[in-house]
Amino acid sequence: MVSLEMTGMNEIIHLKVNGTEHELEVPARRLLVDCLRYDIGLTGTKEGCSVGVCGACTVLIDGEMAASCITLAVAADGLDITTIEGLANGKELHPIQQSFIDHGGFQCGICTPGQIMAAKALLDVNPDPTEDEVKEWMMGNLCRCTGYYKILESVMEAVKPTQDVNK
Repeated sequence: MVSLEMTGMNEIIHLKVNGTEHELEVPARRLLVDCLRYDIGLTGTKEGCSVGVCGACTVLIDGEMAASCITLAVAADGLDITTIEGLANGKELHPIQQSFIDHGGFQCGICTPGQIMAAKALLDVNPDPTEDEVKEWMMGNLCRCTGYYKILESVMEAVKPTQDVNK
């Protein structure tokens, strides 16, 4: 197999990440998670499983949840990407981020960015979910450290402040 990096088969892509435009030259097979972490320097997005099933690498692409570990960077060309770093407003954390801190919805932190991004996507489409709706939505995000109770509590507590932010 010939490496794309060695043959010069790179693509120029344009990504809008957290409101900032980026023009990048990347190999055609570059994964979005690697592009975000190593090309742009946003290390908040984590890679947990490398096959798109754990949720740690979740980002929002044009407002929809996506597993960045199985999304090619070239497939995101021209799209709007939001990472965990893009939720805060300067030094003011998004209500979901603050709720995870206030209610202990994290342990080691590997899954936390993906959990928060999934919660953000949920609250964007359903600002007043029931506990069962949160459980169903979040089931694609795996955590090895907790029993999920603090994560669920964090999301449920974030519902009211998020309603205010989305108005």
